[in-house]
Amino acid sequence: MAPAVSVPGVQPPLAERRAHTWQRPTGPTEDPYAWLSNPQDPATLGYLHAENAYCEEWFGPHAALKETLFGEIRSRIQETDQSVPVRKGPWWYVGRTIEGLSYGVHCRGNSAGTASSHVLLDENREAEGSDYFALGAFDISPNHRLLAWSHDLDGSEEYVLRVRDLDTGADLADRVERTYYGTAWSADNEWIFYTVPDEAMRPYQLWRHRIGTEQSADVLVLEEPDERFFLEVDLSRSGAWIIVTLESKESSEVWLIRADNPTGEPLRVRERLDKHEYAVDHWGDCFVVLTNLDAEDFRVMTASIDDPAAWTELVPHESGRRITGVEPFATHLVLHQWADAQPGLRVMFRDRSTRRIDVGDSPCDVEFSANPEYDTELLRFDYQSLMQPRGTFEENVRTGERALLKQTPTPNVDLAAYETTRTWATSSDGERVPVDLVWRRGTERNSTAPLLLYGYGSYEMSIAPWFSVGRLSLLDRGWVWALAHPRGGGELGRRWYRNGKLLNKRNTFEDFIACAEHLVAEGWAHPSRVAIEGGSAGGLLVGACATMRPELFASVVAEVPFLDIVTTMSDPTLPLTVTEWEEWGDPRSEPFASYMLGYSPYDNTDAADYPATYVTAGLNDPRVSYHEPAKWVARLRSVNTGSRPIVFKTEMGAGHGGPSGRYDAWRDLAQTFVFLLATT
Repeated sequence: MAPAVSVPGVQPPLAERRAHTWQRPTGPTEDPYAWLSNPQDPATLGYLHAENAYCEEWFGPHAALKETLFGEIRSRIQETDQSVPVRKGPWWYVGRTIEGLSYGVHCRGNSAGTASSHVLLDENREAEGSDYFALGAFDISPNHRLLAWSHDLDGSEEYVLRVRDLDTGADLADRVERTYYGTAWSADNEWIFYTVPDEAMRPYQLWRHRIGTEQSADVLVLEEPDERFFLEVDLSRSGAWIIVTLESKESSEVWLIRADNPTGEPLRVRERLDKHEYAVDHWGDCFVVLTNLDAEDFRVMTASIDDPAAWTELVPHESGRRITGVEPFATHLVLHQWADAQPGLRVMFRDRSTRRIDVGDSPCDVEFSANPEYDTELLRFDYQSLMQPRGTFEENVRTGERALLKQTPTPNVDLAAYETTRTWATSSDGERVPVDLVWRRGTERNSTAPLLLYGYGSYEMSIAPWFSVGRLSLLDRGWVWALAHPRGGGELGRRWYRNGKLLNKRNTFEDFIACAEHLVAEGWAHPSRVAIEGGSAGGLLVGACATMRPELFASVVAEVPFLDIVTTMSDPTLPLTVTEWEEWGDPRSEPFASYMLGYSPYDNTDAADYPATYVTAGLNDPRVSYHEPAKWVARLRSVNTGSRPIVFKTEMGAGHGGPSGRYDAWRDLAQTFVFLLATT
């Protein structure tokens, strides 16, 4: 039994009482905390409520600091604000936030100047009476008279789909239960396509709903029986084709439905092949295809409307320049790509001439903004960095003429007070790993500063540097903040991802540890004041590193962490397990059984002096079940030989994303900062 946590104002017996009360005989099972997997068991709920009570007591003495931090975050945000108006057909659309209200308001008008004049959907009104609200679909019909929208009221990611008459503002009688993300309208405004998840929360069916009818009359269009594949639906920017993508972690297949013939049979582009990924979009008189066929970092092809299976190369493969997206417009394509751990945009015209959208060479994030119009040569994109808030730019793709339409306001912030750089760590096998840093000007690089290292490193997700007004509260207190780019992400191409998954997964953890050691060696951080943070698969990252090298870190923040990887990935009935085998491996057989067991945080939590640890979970989380962090915390408490705090909070009415309202999210962030400041 670990020593009780000593917290001013909190009686130490609470930790002891909780640990003893909720551990009970387990019978023949090898896992003493397996019983926590049953959310219907009163003992499970009792355990979670006890942990939440302890969490509140632990943070109690820090209430004033939490309020100070919350106030700082709020003071840097313009609470009443409006997005850049976006034109779609005859209307201009905006999103608004209003001081004191937690959720957004969606509006439109007949000009950019009047875009906020007519409210289409007020999320605050729809959220009334609910502790949680998430908007799913928000899809305007081609004639601009109807809105397909959906909502989730408990964080389970099961959405109720409604249809609103935008002339009257009233919802029609149509109500479709238990839908997933993604919708697409038919050209005649009569049909809406939507997806449905199976019991494992895998979207596997495409349905067609006729406006004005009951859900019982809906038509099943496609069903995907292979549990590795997700089904997604979208409408091409041209509005001419409904695109259905079936995608696993390593292969894909696309089906097409003419938007003007919604009841017609879907057309398959190419039959799926193992390890062949492709995506299709419509480009005027042809289709455009993004594929890894004979192209590790992908290339772009075209195909005729009459024969979409016959492809001709348009943009050749270039090793190390990973093409991640292709956006078709009437006269050109825009390619999103990653090279040298930097995202970028490139324009290709129909005559195959190209030009780069110049965003400089400093570490940044550049992404497509809202571009719903097909026939335009004005491209909108968003740019941000560790020092620059998100700005929305509009550029003429031919002339290069550019305008900043809006930069996120940051009241009470002197942006010139901060500095940033990129450095490279050397991992255990000699691989160089990029790390981006930001700090307040004047913070000396003399091995005295506390440092927070953030990472993810899975699913080929490239985590670009982003701006955060919340982060400034740490920087202003002398902290250095760092973003690691370990293998398993996609920042350095498909090779970077491939070398951080399956039987190469340990590279992700070795890279992250190397980043921490490198930053200490370079004087960015005090050796005993390094904190690490990650969420979901990033929670696996920090959990694995904490169990591999507990002496290296002062504190750990693990948000909805994926920790019990062997147990979860051995149970195909759990949400997402089968689809994830191509990412992590199937531990029911070798060599994955031994390899995954070797790094699983839950299975490698042995007696040690662990860092201070703050763990979060969501009871309704369909992606990482609450019991993974709950079990890990229980095991940590039982084997921890040190006295640093272990604090666990479960959102009892939310899911993977935590609280849904923006004020609750800011308070959540302030609480995380309290933990870091108190323990690092």
